[in-house]
Amino acid sequence: MNKADHYIDNPELSTVHPDEDWKGVPVNRKGRFVNLHEPFTTGYLRLLKWQLSGNPDAKIKREENRKMDVVDAGHVFDETGDMIVWLGHASFLIRLSGVTFITDPVWFDSLFLKRQISLPFAPEKVKNIDYVLLSHDHRDHCDEATLRFIAERCPDVKVLTGLKMGNLIESWMPGVSITEAGWYQSYGELRGGHEIIFTPSRHWGRRGLFDERKRLWGGFFIRTEETSIYFMGDSGYGSHFNQIRRIIGEPDTAIMGVGAYKPEWFMHSAHINPKDAVRAFRELNGSRFIPMHYGTFDLSDEPLFDPLDRLHELELPFIESPLPGEIVLPEMEETLEKA
Repeated sequence: MNKADHYIDNPELSTVHPDEDWKGVPVNRKGRFVNLHEPFTTGYLRLLKWQLSGNPDAKIKREENRKMDVVDAGHVFDETGDMIVWLGHASFLIRLSGVTFITDPVWFDSLFLKRQISLPFAPEKVKNIDYVLLSHDHRDHCDEATLRFIAERCPDVKVLTGLKMGNLIESWMPGVSITEAGWYQSYGELRGGHEIIFTPSRHWGRRGLFDERKRLWGGFFIRTEETSIYFMGDSGYGSHFNQIRRIIGEPDTAIMGVGAYKPEWFMHSAHINPKDAVRAFRELNGSRFIPMHYGTFDLSDEPLFDPLDRLHELELPFIESPLPGEIVLPEMEETLEKA
């Protein structure tokens, strides 16, 4: 059921898509969201086939002994300068003109996920978060314990996310403002005058047995007078990267996933591989690339540091300072160090 039956958006938000034939986010007749261009292929039978298949990288994965050096980054919650700080996987602290954003925070171990690197700050350091950006409902991006914790520590925080996500998280964050957007919708006037647009991705959503694709997935394009940042969320490779550049513009900084991509026959429709991430980055015509979605959770067949190895083979020029002020790049043995 990958064919659109109707289209929806948030009627209270403005849409930045310039094409006259843009109708909104596609939904099939069963009420499940549909990707823009590529059909949804992940399912229980394919998942079972993967789980029953052997992993050709299993020996390399078992013998991997590299570790990330994680230093205390708790000081970032006390500082005010512009920065991008990687907190593991898809979680970043982004501060622009005194406004602090946190993307996809999953900070604590759970029944489903265990961090392979430690949290780079003591939880009691957390404060002054203005916005949480939630790309979709998968457990490695949307964690109940972390969201409850943030709501307790920062009661004035606001959540920006995709359509239908509110019914999942509103009980975890009582009293917190939650704004849902469709693809290419702007969240309106934000603190500091910043603009954030929810962007399409090639992915899917699910929390339980019966809610597949009931909540929208996507990424975020942040624009200020000084800079622009694209946060991909989760995505397979697709034509939407070119579309985002055409409709919204070229990002100064692109934060893009590179991991959880093996086996590619199974993962390619949901997670981009390192080579295609670089291809998508060039299609976006971005100036600076920050990789994410690796080294933190064991989600797939490749070893934790395989995505970085592949990127270094491509000789991608990592830029040291995507923003004025402090920047922390997820580099081997330099993770969470000041640049």
